Amino acid sequence: MSADSPATIPSLTYARFEAIAPDGLGALLAMGKAVDAAGLEKTLTELVKLRVSQINGCAFCIALHLKVARRAGVENVRLDMLTAWRDTDLYTARERAALQWAEHVTRFPTAPVAAAAQAEIAANFTEQEITHLTVAIANINAWNRIAGALHFPPMPEG
Repeated sequence: MSADSPATIPSLTYARFEAIAPDGLGALLAMGKAVDAAGLEKTLTELVKLRVSQINGCAFCIALHLKVARRAGVENVRLDMLTAWRDTDLYTARERAALQWAEHVTRFPTAPVAAAAQAEIAANFTEQEITHLTVAIANINAWNRIAGALHFPPMPEG
C-alpha cells in the first residue's frame, strides 16, 4: 500500500471469516448452542436476535435471523412488525419482556437498564432463563459487531 492510499477495512464473507478466525467462530457458535440447549423457545430467541440486529444495523444477521425465524414458525406479520413491537398486540407478554430486555441490554453502555425493564423481565422469566437470554443478547451483539464491522454480505437465499 502506498503512503497516498488510505487503509481500508476488509470486507469479508462468512466463509472467509471462518477461514481466518476458526476459533473465534467456534466460540461464537458454542455460545449460541449453549443458549439453544438451555430450553428457551426458539421463536423467542430468534425475535430477540432479529430485533438486536435491527438496532445494530447488521444486514448479514438480519437476513440470517429472518430465515431462521421463518423456519422456526414465526409468522411473517410478526417479523414485519418487529421494529414497532410496542405498538402492536402481536407479541406475548413474555416476548415483549424479552424484546424490552434485549433493547436495554444492547443499549446498556449509553442507557442503563431501567428498573421497569428489570421488573418486567423478572415477572416473565426465571433467573436461569434471564441469564441464558442475556447470553443470547450478548452473543448476537458480538456477531453484529463482527459482521457489521467486516461488512459481511447477507448469505444468498437457500
